[in-house]
Amino acid sequence: MVFSTPIFMFYFLALTLAVYYVVPRRGRNVVLLISSLFFYWWGERIYVSIMFLSTAIDYTHGLLVERCKSRGHDRGAKMAVTSSILFNLALLCFFKYWDFIAASLQSVGLTFMPVLGVHLPIGISFYTFQTMSYTIDVYRGDARAQRSILNFGTFVTLFPQLIAGPIIKYKDLGDQIDQRTCSSEKFASGVQIFMVGLAKKLLIANNVGALWDSYKAMSLSDLTVAGAWLGVLAFTFQIYFDFSGYSDMAVGLGRMLGFEFLPNFNYPYISKSITEFWRRWHISLSTWFREYLYIPLGGNRCAKSRWMFNLFVVWAATGIWHGANWNFLFWGLYFFALLMLEKFFLLKVLERVPAAVGRVYTLFLVMVSWTIFALEDMAQLGGYLKVMFGLGGVPLTDAAFGYHLTSYLPILCVAAASSTPLGRAVYRNMGTRAQQAVCTVLVSAGLLVCTAYLVAGTYNPFLYFNF
Repeated sequence: MVFSTPIFMFYFLALTLAVYYVVPRRGRNVVLLISSLFFYWWGERIYVSIMFLSTAIDYTHGLLVERCKSRGHDRGAKMAVTSSILFNLALLCFFKYWDFIAASLQSVGLTFMPVLGVHLPIGISFYTFQTMSYTIDVYRGDARAQRSILNFGTFVTLFPQLIAGPIIKYKDLGDQIDQRTCSSEKFASGVQIFMVGLAKKLLIANNVGALWDSYKAMSLSDLTVAGAWLGVLAFTFQIYFDFSGYSDMAVGLGRMLGFEFLPNFNYPYISKSITEFWRRWHISLSTWFREYLYIPLGGNRCAKSRWMFNLFVVWAATGIWHGANWNFLFWGLYFFALLMLEKFFLLKVLERVPAAVGRVYTLFLVMVSWTIFALEDMAQLGGYLKVMFGLGGVPLTDAAFGYHLTSYLPILCVAAASSTPLGRAVYRNMGTRAQQAVCTVLVSAGLLVCTAYLVAGTYNPFLYFNF
């Protein structure tokens, strides 16, 4: 996307921050709203109209919900919430799923839905969930309706996390939209977090991503068992450092602007079970589905069959939220099956074995899941999985595997170490002066190296821009 090219981002962020701190406090939301709308318009042009429509619909619905509740008309409030939810889901389904459904129906001879070639507006999966949370929070009494459409528009369009999350619930940000504190300390810590995220993306994700691209492009006949696993290992690191890098950049930039966003990742690859993995991976999405889908369906406070159905719905929704393709649905149901096994008996087994066994078990299953996630072509996916598990007389290794392993071993080791809290633990055990010195050196060095990568490299968009 044009608006995400490095040179545009640099000037856009610098100008926005400069204007933001020059204007009086009461004018800062105006700066954010204008900047965010321009940011989105620069890349999507006409689709910024969806932003205006979504903002207007959910703003008015929030006021309507609060008015109905204040007058004791709970039925009217429920109808308003339902209307808001249906609008947002219709928006998401049309742009994201119409062509997928139409093509699937046509493949079995049903032609009543034409394939329209609808362009997917970037970030729509994120901001529709955020606006849905607003009317639901108002109905539940977790937040008050926003009286200022300018402030509400700022919430909907807030550019640091607009296009790839984390998903922010209105009840967690509403008060900060109205009033927040900016300080030099918060700005400095925001710069540090932002630089960590930028380094994750440019120095780790992009480099290991090149290894995955090599294996993904290979003919299945040229793959070996070891090579297929090496390629998936590279994607395992790429998607983590790419997505967590963007989340860190959003958290850091938010802090520079005075906001506090909740963290979206917590070292998921050290998990000892799939259950723990989903408490650490894409935390904002997991909590959104738990609060706004799983619990309203009845959660686990119901019959076992109903509870299993609730989980099935949540994980099917989690899968297709990521993309309009069958592999994403299978990816979600894959995790549903694993979580069912853990809840019924595997968790008890994992609690009794050494932690290392649990971590190997989890990483193995997660790597298989990323294979399903990364390969949208079902024939390629089936063939790649066969190679991974050595089916059909596939060779174990070859010279290409040795070359790739040797070439990428340093960055793979860096990625593996950075996937653990080892560095954070070392840093926290330092004295205050040592911490300040290390921060200064690392931020400065990171800025220089990342700038060099931006100048010399080609643009490589974030993976979650696709969702």
